[in-house]
Amino acid sequence: MDLSGAKAIVTSRFKRVCVFCGSSTGKRNCYRDAALELAQELVARRLDLVYGGGSIGLMGLVSQAVHRGGGNVLGIIPRTLMGKEITGETVGEVRPVADMHQRKAEMARHSDCFIALPGGYGTLEELLEVITWAQLGIHDKPVGLLNVDGYYNYLLTFIDKAVDDGFIKPSQRHIIVSAPNAKELVQKLEEYVPVHDGAIARARWEVELELEQQQQQQVVLSTATLQTEIAL
Repeated sequence: MDLSGAKAIVTSRFKRVCVFCGSSTGKRNCYRDAALELAQELVARRLDLVYGGGSIGLMGLVSQAVHRGGGNVLGIIPRTLMGKEITGETVGEVRPVADMHQRKAEMARHSDCFIALPGGYGTLEELLEVITWAQLGIHDKPVGLLNVDGYYNYLLTFIDKAVDDGFIKPSQRHIIVSAPNAKELVQKLEEYVPVHDGAIARARWEVELELEQQQQQQVVLSTATLQTEIAL
């Protein structure tokens, strides 16, 4: 699908969108189609893509389509997964990180909102973590579910059950925005208004991330210094 010049440019409040999705394309064509339609919507709004860095499955489809359409692509992937999730040619910038925790933190830090396409355990884990961060007040970025052909219906039913049984506040149910197609979902995310009833200040989260990165840099520098001293 050629995305360049396919649609008129639409202005957006976002700059970068983080997309969680599977390293498989699934068994049904509707999942592949949804990934390409999402990429087309991002290109139409001049939104850059942040994703898990893989070149296979829905990850590969989204990243390659956004890149072909002229969008910037940032892939963030743990070094231990590079041999498993990257095959063939990658597009845009691929940034290796130490582990899964750093991957999620970096994806969140570089993004203005989150969208989950269909996926498996990894997609769900990433999605639920950013939802939990929003629940705690760690961030107020919109979180969207692309509910392709009802793929996430059972998840949404479970969340409604958790609200009914008192495990999730009714106001926090609205953290999750869902829609059956990319155009409708992105528009809902554009209109999203966060509920500020969390317990942790956003600034504190930003500070903790910076401290963690500084500590990692110090470890790298210390290791390099030690190696130099040994060589001498």
